[in-house]
Amino acid sequence: MTGTNLTLYNSLTRQLEAFAPIHPGKVGIYSCGPTVYNYAHIGNLRAYVFTDTLSRVLTWKGYDLTHIVNITDVGHLTSDADAGDDKMEAAARAANQDIWAIARHYTDAFKRNLSDLNIREPSRFPLATDHVPEMIAFAERIADAHCYQLPDGLYFDTTTVPDYGKLARSQDDVGEGRIDPVAGKRHPQDFAIWRTSQPGENRQMEWDSPWGRGAPGWHLECSVMSKKYLGAQFDIHTGGIDHREIHHPNEIAQNQADCACADTGANLWMHNNFLVERSGKMSKSGGDFTTLQTLVDRGFHPLAYRLMCLQAQYRSELEFSWENLAAATTRLKRLAITVDALHARPAGGPSGSAAAYRDRLDEAVSDDLGTPRALPILDELLGDKRVSPADRLAALADFDAVLGLDLLTLRREDLRVRPVDATIDEATIEAHLAERRDARAAKDFARSDSIRDTLVAAGVEVMDGDALAWDWKLS
Repeated sequence: MTGTNLTLYNSLTRQLEAFAPIHPGKVGIYSCGPTVYNYAHIGNLRAYVFTDTLSRVLTWKGYDLTHIVNITDVGHLTSDADAGDDKMEAAARAANQDIWAIARHYTDAFKRNLSDLNIREPSRFPLATDHVPEMIAFAERIADAHCYQLPDGLYFDTTTVPDYGKLARSQDDVGEGRIDPVAGKRHPQDFAIWRTSQPGENRQMEWDSPWGRGAPGWHLECSVMSKKYLGAQFDIHTGGIDHREIHHPNEIAQNQADCACADTGANLWMHNNFLVERSGKMSKSGGDFTTLQTLVDRGFHPLAYRLMCLQAQYRSELEFSWENLAAATTRLKRLAITVDALHARPAGGPSGSAAAYRDRLDEAVSDDLGTPRALPILDELLGDKRVSPADRLAALADFDAVLGLDLLTLRREDLRVRPVDATIDEATIEAHLAERRDARAAKDFARSDSIRDTLVAAGVEVMDGDALAWDWKLS
């Protein structure tokens, strides 16, 4: 591959490493997908902006990419360990609906979220429920040497594999405390790979197995599907930082048991940090949480949220606030206006080269996906009058390929998202603004102020000034 050598942070070693794929020119990525019992909140979606950035960088650098994002439609309990109810079953009972219909509904909603954020579809979206026979076969292979049975299921003995918990650094990390006690477990870290349905338990999803009728554990599905679609050892496994503490160490333990070796299943384990919302609406347990649709209903374009994510390094915490989102929206509008102006310029112009900007983009994103460094380089490119508009737009295609903001086609008007409770239509707003421009041109400032007050009363924020080209938004 050409360009700057790519370095990525490996959570397993806690250090930056030069990326070298297992098979030259090809990369396999497995990303933990959603549990489709509810809508994704914006914190969930940050993980997919990160993973999409990773896949875009690899593709831009010329790698042939196979990217798997699983859909968890069974097995994920309300606790990340072994206590509580299956999230899918609980959602179905609460809604008094068919569990398969619930899974389809929230899977479709998740895919719409990805499309709205300009996140590219992966190579495959495998469903956990389509792979249960393979999960049973996997568990059978490792059961004798690594598992024991309790009345409520088959459990993995974590002492049977080397360095259990190395990914989480469980000897000194607080993540271990999230593991709930289950009667009969040999060790606190042991986990269920098959949960046997109990007498009187009314499940919609269950299958026959050597350990009784029941359902697979959440950790088992990812080991099975990653191996099926990418091989026993592949290049990169991604997920949120919360997966680093329990879910991914359990995957690694299963992988090691299956291969009877120290291989972890992936060469690099990569995790994005949390999106923090001070209101506490980054958890679904309370029922009131912030989704992408929440942002749209408030009048914000999904790409503004994508830009907000790109402004932070994926391994750092990112605070969500409406002020931060508004600032990202303004930045995105300025970019769109600048690109609009470049499209309108006549052909020809200065002959300076844009190649240096591509090189700087490459350097930035090759350093552990340094999107916060790449964005100011984009600003410089668009404003560099030494380079012709056509050459700036050609170089912009590289930035679009990596950052996914679609600036070549995005228009300022596209970013005007109508809030769900707005009572004034766009045509009326534009008519008032045209009248106000005429009033200001005639120096009738009293009339201009009166029109502005009318718009403000209707919830329209008018943003004067040449830089924003008399833009507006519904607040």
